[in-house]
Amino acid sequence: VQLVESGGGSVQSGGSLKLSCKFSGYHYNSYCLCWFRQAPGKEREGVAGVDSDGTTVYADSVKGRFTISKDNAKNTLYLEMNSLKPEDTAMYYCAADRRGVVPGFFILLGEDSEYSYWGQGTQVTVSS
Repeated sequence: VQLVESGGGSVQSGGSLKLSCKFSGYHYNSYCLCWFRQAPGKEREGVAGVDSDGTTVYADSVKGRFTISKDNAKNTLYLEMNSLKPEDTAMYYCAADRRGVVPGFFILLGEDSEYSYWGQGTQVTVSS
């Protein structure tokens, strides 16, 4: 399995970006898929995830602003980010695990160690 993110960039506060994560491998629909982010000097944190049943989970800090979705025909995961804030500045990573849902998924998406596959990351920078 390979994951390749794209779509990051620099925007002003209040702006929008849409991240993409192309999944290469089999049985895409059965995977638990997630977006994590890591800001300089901070631990990596879960942002949004979708399990194999299509149930979505969001961190409180992004609820109402970010939307996770997936296109099964294109094997691609998306993260649409609106009303961006400077505190959203981070490297954003796509993660996947062949289990349909990982332990702790419904509690802040679970530990990042639960996810077997990771992309290289895409940088999002929001200026005030």
